[in-house]
Amino acid sequence: MDDHEVTVTHADRIIFPDIGLTKGEVVDYYRRIAPQLVPHLRGRPLTMQIFPKGVGERGTYVKERRAHFPEWVGSATVVTSEATRKKRGGASLVMPVIESADALVYIANQGMLTPHVWLSRVDRPDHPDRLVFDLDPSTDDFGVVRTTALELRELLEDRGLVPFVKTTGSRGLHVTVPLDRSATIEEVRAFAEEVAAELVASHPDQLTTEFSKAARGERLFLDVMRNAHAQTEIAAYGLRGLAGAPVAAPLEWDEVRDRALTADRWNVRNIFRRLARRTDPWVTLDRSARPLPRVGGARVRVRADHGKQQG
Repeated sequence: MDDHEVTVTHADRIIFPDIGLTKGEVVDYYRRIAPQLVPHLRGRPLTMQIFPKGVGERGTYVKERRAHFPEWVGSATVVTSEATRKKRGGASLVMPVIESADALVYIANQGMLTPHVWLSRVDRPDHPDRLVFDLDPSTDDFGVVRTTALELRELLEDRGLVPFVKTTGSRGLHVTVPLDRSATIEEVRAFAEEVAAELVASHPDQLTTEFSKAARGERLFLDVMRNAHAQTEIAAYGLRGLAGAPVAAPLEWDEVRDRALTADRWNVRNIFRRLARRTDPWVTLDRSARPLPRVGGARVRVRADHGKQQG
């Protein structure tokens, strides 16, 4: 810790009624997980998802850094998205940035349950250092999520990239690619769209890039929309405001082959047992950054056995 004492307020307030998890336990979770989580927050504008009355009610998203936050909780003045400008009437916004374990604990005590962060850092906001594919199933068939993630991994590795994977804690998986920040947001988005389109073209009955839920049918939505200015992803090891207090948990790729895997497999009650048994699967993520391949390059081979279970 950084020698800033944080007194937990309303520690007995129930946040997760289904398992009786209190606010004090949520703050303690973030205190304990800080060594793994803070590296995925550092330098990134933060959107705080807050559930003032517990996860039984709709949460709210707070982007502004509150005026009473102490100076040791970081900040960044950012250019807002077009939607935010229309809603708030300003071209810029001061957002919180978590740079330390103490700052994480402080903001958790302020009511943040789920941290959502930009895919770029404040010093170069138009040059992302992460690219994210969100694999969002339309049904309860997690097999198609697993096979799509494994095939996407192969496609990305064939292009010289080093993909990582995590559960979302909700329904699907995120495939995250560390980048060296040489490419612009527009170039990253174009590359993601190209890769997604190639994969969908190979499996049009199982996959789609259609945003409309009605147009998706039962196909998995291969979402690349997070790769845009001011868009966010849930930070690795962040809690979700869902029953059971699931965690967005980094995985080893071999775990994706496990037929028992689900998006909410890891939660506040079991994640530390997991970390006690194995090294954090994302500990090398930032060191694995590569330049973005050019868009429109030679197509790579995609397997035809997409619908088969892998185990």
